[in-house]
Amino acid sequence: MRVLLKMVLDCDPDDAWRAIRSPAVLTAVSAPLTVFTSLEPGGFPELWPAGVHPVRVQAAGLVTIGVQTIDIAYPERSDDVRMMRDSGRGLTGPLALITRWQHTMAIAPAPGGRTLYRDQLVFEAGRMTLLLFPLYWSFWQWRAFGIRRLAPGWRAK
Repeated sequence: MRVLLKMVLDCDPDDAWRAIRSPAVLTAVSAPLTVFTSLEPGGFPELWPAGVHPVRVQAAGLVTIGVQTIDIAYPERSDDVRMMRDSGRGLTGPLALITRWQHTMAIAPAPGGRTLYRDQLVFEAGRMTLLLFPLYWSFWQWRAFGIRRLAPGWRAK
């Protein structure tokens, strides 16, 4: 299944690029529906480096739904588009039902110094895929709301 977002953000592409690489932004746009806690020594980094990052995932911060890895890569392109890809996987609990996970975010310049943001989730969970789709679709809409709300404040410091 595939969930897509495409929107123009009221911020500079450099600021959006920094934001999507920030675990703090992940936690801000996911809360309160989903709470992510780093399982790495020292907690979340300031910006995601490429590689595998284990996290605990809780629904509403109350019920642990599992442990997953966030596996970050930065595919190179020859145009003005910058991409971040998470190919992680669920390790425990209901998250382990997901057999394919590819979350790709792309940042590109838009007119007026704004940002074209594209976000695609492709996931599979065997027979559970159709049942999980409404949950992921709804969560992605929540993320979109949070991203739009926070983007004007993503100014480089």
